Amino acid sequence: MDVYLIDGTYELFRHFFAVPAAADVSGHEIGAVRGVLASLWSMIDRGTTHLGVATDHVVESFRNDLYPGYKTSEGVAPELLSQFPILEEALQAMGVVVWPMVEFEADDALASAAAKATQEESVEQVLICTPDKDLSQCVVGTRVVQLDRRQNIVRDEAGVVAKFGVKPQSIPDYLAVVGDSADGFPGLPGWGQKAAALVLSQYPHLEDIPKDEREWHPSIKRARSLAESLFAGWNDALLFRTLATLRLDAPVFDSVDELRWKGPRPDFEEYCLRLRASDLFRRVKAAARLG
Repeated sequence: MDVYLIDGTYELFRHFFAVPAAADVSGHEIGAVRGVLASLWSMIDRGTTHLGVATDHVVESFRNDLYPGYKTSEGVAPELLSQFPILEEALQAMGVVVWPMVEFEADDALASAAAKATQEESVEQVLICTPDKDLSQCVVGTRVVQLDRRQNIVRDEAGVVAKFGVKPQSIPDYLAVVGDSADGFPGLPGWGQKAAALVLSQYPHLEDIPKDEREWHPSIKRARSLAESLFAGWNDALLFRTLATLRLDAPVFDSVDELRWKGPRPDFEEYCLRLRASDLFRRVKAAARLG
């Protein structure tokens, strides 16, 4: 079987900026929720049998305690934030497993779920449905891949190397020196993407990099300035790598069988009526009867 792990936070953001605003029967904004529900239903309707969705129920996480500049919910539209609990409840009513993260982030749940799924021999491939570069660290050969559903791009291990110039296991080190503006940490001065790829393709982790730049591989340009920046900012680099490293102990599932879609719950019609999505209810219910 194939297991699809969906970044619900990314999907909700994507649909919020892509679909028209819409209100439920109580006047609450639910346009993005309806868009995500329809999008995930299209996956199930095309034959996806095992899937789970991770969301950031709370944007802040344990990483905010490690670094004060880490991303927060500040600046996120209230009309978007208010749709997270609505989406989580609606997906659960549709029969889809959801992991709403509070202490952890959605990315941690996706990483944890991917690691757990690969432990079961019945799983042929795990597809992590997000273009987020953080998740590239979870890619393993062709068995665990990233799927950008919007562009229909599948990125396996060779694809990660082609895009970033480093293997998946070096992605946290890469982000530590390059920085990640989306997550709110800056990286190190002078370390651009090309320099990081060149150095980390030779030395996969920060600890592998020689302290004496004269020992660096001759293909690496500006070795002295890069070395000075790295070792002067060593503690920052280690902290940024910790921020970029996804956790594998987020609470997800015990058995991959829990991810099998078995049809909607009895209250799914109530949710669809509330969301003014009666057409979605008819399609899901019809498919559940046929199944």
